[in-house]
Amino acid sequence: AMEEGFRIWANPSSPHAEGRKAKQALEDARERIKRALGWEGELIFTSGASEALWIALNRSKAKRRIVSAVEHDAVFRAAPDAEVLRVRRHDDERPGEVILASDTDFSDAVVAIQQTNPETGAVQPVADLIDPVRERGGLLLCDCSQSAGKLVLPKADMVVVSAHKFGGPIGIGALLVADFNALEPMGGHERGYRQGTENLPAAMGMAAAIEQWDIGPYDFDHVLIALRRFGDTVYETGGQLIGDDYNSGYISAITHPSLSAQAQLIKLDAMGFAVSAGSACSSGTLKKSRVLDAFGVPDDVAARTIRVSIGWSTTPDELDALAEAWRSLT
Repeated sequence: AMEEGFRIWANPSSPHAEGRKAKQALEDARERIKRALGWEGELIFTSGASEALWIALNRSKAKRRIVSAVEHDAVFRAAPDAEVLRVRRHDDERPGEVILASDTDFSDAVVAIQQTNPETGAVQPVADLIDPVRERGGLLLCDCSQSAGKLVLPKADMVVVSAHKFGGPIGIGALLVADFNALEPMGGHERGYRQGTENLPAAMGMAAAIEQWDIGPYDFDHVLIALRRFGDTVYETGGQLIGDDYNSGYISAITHPSLSAQAQLIKLDAMGFAVSAGSACSSGTLKKSRVLDAFGVPDDVAARTIRVSIGWSTTPDELDALAEAWRSLT
């Protein structure tokens, strides 16, 4: 799909024949992605989830910004002065769930609440939050970077997706918008809601990737069985999975009984396994994960916690090999 996009590439905003041909291909990709995701509103192509979040948080006509305490760092960079919603602790019945008081005021606010946490895999009951947010005067922005194509997208006011999370190319994502009236246009491309020439080859690759999956991008059953075996190994060797009962299944925060996260990363990397500490965008820092802190995870536990996630190409054999590697860690 991307090779075809490179063959017909021209600026889709140009009025000449080559531009019109590129525009037709771009609009075809847009409609295919919307159809595959079950989205009936608008779609703005972006360079990825971070840009989509920036547009949603900075071009929204709402005057307030409210975000959950466990949002991706990109949310806090885009809205550094946002009001913060607390979440349930890791040892509560539903760890990571946003605490929504009956008198929480969302008037004239865009409220960012993710569907799946990128560090722990905790799944928010976003569908149950849409009406309370709207009834109290807010717009719900849902970061679905980790869940698009895996879970049913919520009917939020704005939804963020990222192509490489479901097997598409890097450097392309989208902001799904129920109604363009929620945003202030900025001029430029994408109907005036985003600046920069559209990346036609990547948009076509994104459409091809999401269409590979009827319901979700992963044929999960055989992989999840292997993932559960790995989880059993973690418990058998004295480790723990944070929020195990309420996570997505494809992202886990795993705590070793004695080794630091950095030591685990070094050892596992030497054995050929790519894991991280925290989300990929912040895993280069030695600071305690802001997400784990919001979950109420003690400092000593957070310091021994790594993130293990499975991708669209992960196999059961790889997970079984990871279980053996984990068992060997000392």
